[in-house]
Amino acid sequence: MKRNATAIWYGSGQNGKGKLSTESEALKEAQYSYKTRFEDGVGTNPEELIAAAHAGCFTMKLAFNIDSAGFEAESLETTCSIELKDGVITSSYLDVRAKIPNIQKNKLDELVTNAEKNCPISKVLNTNIFVDVHLEN
Repeated sequence: MKRNATAIWYGSGQNGKGKLSTESEALKEAQYSYKTRFEDGVGTNPEELIAAAHAGCFTMKLAFNIDSAGFEAESLETTCSIELKDGVITSSYLDVRAKIPNIQKNKLDELVTNAEKNCPISKVLNTNIFVDVHLEN
């Protein structure tokens, strides 16, 4: 399987602007710029897209782990925060809220640890990953 995306940039690094598009058209000429990356501009940025990819990949891997363990998630919600310092992604924080009938917290923790280590985005990130799990009734 291959997936692709395209970035187009116009102008200088600080004053220019760009557009991001994906093969699926989930992103179609999404605007990004210096302001969207380092200030509070309207649009997206690479770190936000990595956060979305990590949250989505981790959550799907966790869902498969839960299924394999004989449970079914009512809902899984993962928020990911990517930290960028001095041009390096230094950490990825995953905050997970899970509603899974009949599962014990220690079993969920085991499945979360597996997802953290084995989702493809976790594997590609060369950074510290932190996960906080909340099992809701």
